[in-house]
Amino acid sequence: QVQLVESGGGLVQAGGSLRLSCAASGNIFGFNAMGWYRQAPGKERELVAATRGGGSTNYADSVKGRFTFSRDNAKNTVYLQMNSLKPEDTAVYFCYADVPGYYSRRYWGQGTQVTVSS
Repeated sequence: QVQLVESGGGLVQAGGSLRLSCAASGNIFGFNAMGWYRQAPGKERELVAATRGGGSTNYADSVKGRFTFSRDNAKNTVYLQMNSLKPEDTAVYFCYADVPGYYSRRYWGQGTQVTVSS
């Protein structure tokens, strides 16, 4: 069982920055993949950033150049640095981890609210 705990959300003005953190209870070095989704009210969950193993990160077109995914294996924590925030970035942000096993399983965090005011 893996637990993911997000933090760092909040209210920020347009153009501002936030850094989200996702702390895992397991060794993230061994995870198949980690990333971030977001879900705005009335909308489907949207992939924001995804990385497999130690490879490169894929970003949604809407956040490219503004958001950066990073990881600290020693702290078992991944981050999402969000710059130049826009009101349309307002959503609940969830981190996920694909953990290997007999069957790979995806774990989710509880989500953290990001609200960007215009």
